Amino acid sequence: MSQDDVEDESQTSEAQRSDAIGGVESALLFERAFPRQERIVLAVSGGADSTALLVLAAEWAQGRGGPSLFVATVDHGLRPQAAQEAEAVAALAASYGLPHARLDAPLTGGATRIEETARRLRYAALANHAKEIGADALATAHTLDDQAETVLMRLAAGSGPSGLAAIRQEVSRDGVVTIRPFLGVPKRRLVETLRARKIGWAEDAMNADLRFARPRLRASREALEREGLTAERLAVFAFRMLRVNAALDQAVDAAFGAHVRAEGATLRIEPTAYGLADEIKLRLLRTVIEKVGDARARLDRLERLADRIVTKPSGVGTLAGARVEWTSDGAISVSPAPPRRARGAHGHGPL
Repeated sequence: MSQDDVEDESQTSEAQRSDAIGGVESALLFERAFPRQERIVLAVSGGADSTALLVLAAEWAQGRGGPSLFVATVDHGLRPQAAQEAEAVAALAASYGLPHARLDAPLTGGATRIEETARRLRYAALANHAKEIGADALATAHTLDDQAETVLMRLAAGSGPSGLAAIRQEVSRDGVVTIRPFLGVPKRRLVETLRARKIGWAEDAMNADLRFARPRLRASREALEREGLTAERLAVFAFRMLRVNAALDQAVDAAFGAHVRAEGATLRIEPTAYGLADEIKLRLLRTVIEKVGDARARLDRLERLADRIVTKPSGVGTLAGARVEWTSDGAISVSPAPPRRARGAHGHGPL
C-alpha cells in the first residue's frame, strides 16, 4: 500500500468519524423531539436506522436520568430471519438495561399491497403496546432519506399538496403520539454512528426487492441525484409543502365557519362560498364530505366531483360514504349516503 493510499484511507476514516452523531447533537435531537415525554416506546426492527435510534436514545436517557424507554420489535412473519433479528434487538436493549417486547402482527395469506398493509398493522401493534404499558409517545427512526422517498412515491401516485408534505415530524395516531427525531438526519450519518461504536445491524433483503416501490426508488437514486433531485432537496420541498398546507388548512377552517351550515345530519355549503379560491373550495368540499361520510375522499374522485359541480347546474353523487347534492342556486348539501345497494337502485353510484 502506497503512502497516498494510507493518507486516503486515513482521510476517509476521519470523514466517517466526523459524520457520526455525537453526544451533544444527539441530546439536542432528542430534547427537541421529546421535551415533556416520560415513557417512550422505541420502534426497533434491527436495521441500521432503528438500531441507531435505540443506541442514541439510550445514551441520551441515561445521561439525563430519564425518560423511561421501552423497545419493541414487530414481526409480520414474512421472513424466517425476523425471529433472530428480534432476539438481537432484545440483547442490545438488555445491554442498555431496557425492556424489549416482540409484537406479532402477521400478514394474512391473501393480503394485497403488502407494504401498505404491513405498515398499518405495524403501527396498530406499536400503538396498542404503547397504550398497554402507559407510554406517552412512540419513536420511529424515519430519516431524511425516507422523507425523500415518500415525496417521490407520492408524486408517482398523483398526490396533491397535502400528500407532498409527506412524513410529519409528529403525528397522533390510534391515541398515541408518534415522533420522528431523525427526520432531518441522512441515513448515512446513522450508519456511521453505529460503525463508530462498532455496533452491527440487520439487513432486510426485502429492502432490495425490486417488486416493491421503495427499493425501486432507491435503485434510481443515483440517477435522480445527478439531475439535482437529492434527498436533501426533496426533504426541503416536503417541508415547504407542509408550510403551504398549514396556511391552506387555516384558510379552510375560516371558510368552514363562514360558509357551512348544519341542518341535522346534513352539512350545507352556502352559495357565498362560490367566490373562494379554487383550492380552498376543493378543500372545503373535502372537509365537509369527510365529516359527513365514512372514509377519506380520494383526490382524483374529489376533483371529478368538483368539475361536475362547476359544469352541471344541478346533480347528485356519492363520495367517501357521503351523498352530495348541488342546486342551481350554488348551494351544496352533503348528507350520509344510503347503503350501497340503495344507491345503485336510485342510479347514483360513486363518482
